[in-house]
Amino acid sequence: MNACPNCGRENAAEAKFCSDCGTRLAAERTGAREERKIVSVVFADLVGFTARSEKLDPEDVRAIQTPYFQRVRAEIEGCGGTVEKFIGDAVMGVFGAPVAHGDDPERAVRAALAIRDGVAELSGGASELDLQVRVAVNTGEAIVALDADMAQGEGLIAGDVVNTASRLQGLAPVNGVLVGEETYRATKSIVEYEAVEAVSLKGKSSPVPAWLALSASAPPGERRAKRQPFVGRNHELGLLQRIWDQSVAEQRPHVVTVFGPAGIGKSRLAAEFSETVNESGGKAIRGRSVPYGETATYGAFTQHVKQIAHIFDSDLTAEAWTKLRDATAELVGESDSAEVAEHIGSLIGLETEASIAGREELFYSARRLIEGLARRQPALLVFEDVHWADAGTLDLLEALASRLRDVPLVIFALARPELLERKPSWGGGLPGYTALPLEPLGEPQARELAERLLADTGLEPEAIVGTAEGNPLFIEELAAAVSEQGGDGTGNLPTSIRAIVAARLDSLPSDERSVLLDASVVGKIFWRAALAEMGSGGERLSQLLDSLEARDFVRREAVSRLRGEQQFSFKHELIRDIAYATLPRPARRDRHATVAKFLEASTPELAAASSALAHHWREAGEPVRAADQLAVAGDQAGRGWAKDEAVTFYREALACLPEDERERRRAITRRIAVALQAVMHVADAELLGRRAGPAPAADQS
Repeated sequence: MNACPNCGRENAAEAKFCSDCGTRLAAERTGAREERKIVSVVFADLVGFTARSEKLDPEDVRAIQTPYFQRVRAEIEGCGGTVEKFIGDAVMGVFGAPVAHGDDPERAVRAALAIRDGVAELSGGASELDLQVRVAVNTGEAIVALDADMAQGEGLIAGDVVNTASRLQGLAPVNGVLVGEETYRATKSIVEYEAVEAVSLKGKSSPVPAWLALSASAPPGERRAKRQPFVGRNHELGLLQRIWDQSVAEQRPHVVTVFGPAGIGKSRLAAEFSETVNESGGKAIRGRSVPYGETATYGAFTQHVKQIAHIFDSDLTAEAWTKLRDATAELVGESDSAEVAEHIGSLIGLETEASIAGREELFYSARRLIEGLARRQPALLVFEDVHWADAGTLDLLEALASRLRDVPLVIFALARPELLERKPSWGGGLPGYTALPLEPLGEPQARELAERLLADTGLEPEAIVGTAEGNPLFIEELAAAVSEQGGDGTGNLPTSIRAIVAARLDSLPSDERSVLLDASVVGKIFWRAALAEMGSGGERLSQLLDSLEARDFVRREAVSRLRGEQQFSFKHELIRDIAYATLPRPARRDRHATVAKFLEASTPELAAASSALAHHWREAGEPVRAADQLAVAGDQAGRGWAKDEAVTFYREALACLPEDERERRRAITRRIAVALQAVMHVADAELLGRRAGPAPAADQS
């Protein structure tokens, strides 16, 4: 099978394009066959069904199991997960493999809650089923078999995360969802939980923290609103305010698209802008596209219309039509309101017996409704997460943007850069259009945000600022982790951050992603020739590096440390770290050995490269060769009178040498002794200098 690098859909081995999303598939899979990933595992099992089955005819057992299995599969796959296996009455689902989405723990918990509710619904609709279920979710690192054929019984993932999920499921309350600690931490801002006592699990040395999931507190893909400090975006907010003022003053529509990766602050900027619009006498209306779950064509626009007409999802169809017709008559006038309302109703999915008009007529009616709204009151239409929008919504947005005239209206779209891959011409040719890319916060602004978030803890922000690299969400998540778990922010990254970065890596075409994983082994700085030595990218290596640079993953540097070799660097250390963590140990070892040989050939007489060589040989599983390079690094440090560093290098070399290398160990031990003696002499000299006082002034005569 050939997994799509974009959506994860399994395609036939000979397929050239994904049958689901149309993405071009790699002709030959490149990179590691196994990878390490953060995954969330869902286990669901019927309660008491085995004993019940003993008294039933096999056909009756199948009649009960079939709707249950179908419902569980639908809920898991509907949230973007994969059903890995059926074990008796139990079902195991996996989120985050083979493709990460960035919010897999949340998806897993939503699926678990939907399974709980779905099984109850099945039983309520058919009394003979009388089903009860226990569900658990656990999040952690696993080894993922990229080529696993689950139809043939091959396992997709392996690791303690699976065993723990299975055991948590056994302790979950009947018709309840129990989650582990990592799942809870990654989803507590979205899911309502009830604390329970830590549970004792077989094979675990100490009780495992657990929580009972109750319900989701926000729609899919949306974070619960928290009024964190608004820092570092005054320039962007000022620009938006000027665009709004100009649109109102000149009665001229304008379209703004804010681009930026996950967590960069698009939604917060939209909230601040909406607030200023409302305060100035305008009307801000928000709609958003969702990545999974109850998606619908024209979903974001439907939310706008329902707010305009005050329609609730709980309204009966007749009541919704009445509200829509009344609002339409008020905004476009009585004479044409019936036809416009019929068209709008068709767009937003209200049931009707009238004949369906053509798409151009539907879009024209949408235009008339929005123009009527803006004539009544200057309007801001916010379209959040446009990168997840269905094709119909994107077409409607482009039609509105190009045809709206003579009204005070701003269409405000928020999107990740992936939108431009789907719609390369987005915004092109519009009379009033602004693309506003959101960059990471500068160091002073990032520090200010971290300080304000840590104000009640007394902790210093330095480590958080360095790790988060200007991403406001990452700063927020790191500050929360430090506040709750202690430390300084330099330890293990929160699952939420790892998931976002991993999803961005998984969104790359497979050949580009493979090159990026290879580059992560070289380090934050890497060279094209080192990748070529690994066979990375083949003949297309230069083209793939160009594409990664265009996508803002890497940067081409003007100056190289190696003569004649093109040097690159990762734009963000986080990307490099998480790309490296994806590779399993055997794949790392092979690549480190190749990099070490490349550096030896490229720097044959450069002692300064010895510490880098030592690192690569050690990670390649060659400790003796690493010890040789560490000794060279110690000698180099000693010659520069960096005696403390020399001692550190020598001790690392000693740790690399096996006990039977007695002569080498003695030689290194002697060097340690000499370096330590020099360190003491330096300290003595400094002490004598302080006692002697300042040197007398030189005679100027």
